[in-house]
Amino acid sequence: MSEIQDNIRKLRKLTSAGILDCKKALDETKGDLDEAVKVLRKRGIAKADKKSDRETKEGAITSYIHFNGTLGVLAEVLCETDFVSRNEEFKTFAKEIATHIAAMEPLYVRREEIPQEVIQTEKDVYLGQLEKDNKPDNIKEKIVKGKLEKFYKNNCLYEQEFYKEDKKTVEEFIKEHIAKFGENIKISKFILYKIK
Repeated sequence: MSEIQDNIRKLRKLTSAGILDCKKALDETKGDLDEAVKVLRKRGIAKADKKSDRETKEGAITSYIHFNGTLGVLAEVLCETDFVSRNEEFKTFAKEIATHIAAMEPLYVRREEIPQEVIQTEKDVYLGQLEKDNKPDNIKEKIVKGKLEKFYKNNCLYEQEFYKEDKKTVEEFIKEHIAKFGENIKISKFILYKIK
């Protein structure tokens, strides 16, 4: 097997992309495997963005129970077809999402779901912390906005850093799988049970 064929095989294993896509990415990056992975990921995420409006009527309810039985998660992971929902790789992906939820304990799926009163309470708390500061109002507003962004990143599933790779968000992890399966995927809801 030639080095080019070997690199195509490795790249396919890493990205699940087609042979021609792998060959093009390796040509573009002059055979650099790591750079080729980045190129294919970017393309996959671009393709995933185009699929994000497609309807998701199929899927799976997946679960995670911690080894000591004190923490459990049920997550509804949706896709477009039952063909994908029955796929073992999809089931593994859904399990990873449930495991992430157990590890990182988000409160919401997306920021759009957060009730307005919760956001207002957070803002009031942040403004209260800044009360004694002699900063102008526009600076205080920027500080509050920054703290809210941090609140979203800590508490919204899609914005959290993926528990296995802190350089990747859960949304990016989902988009990689949208590209892999060629279908829209959504995490519609989850429930986390915890004995404290």
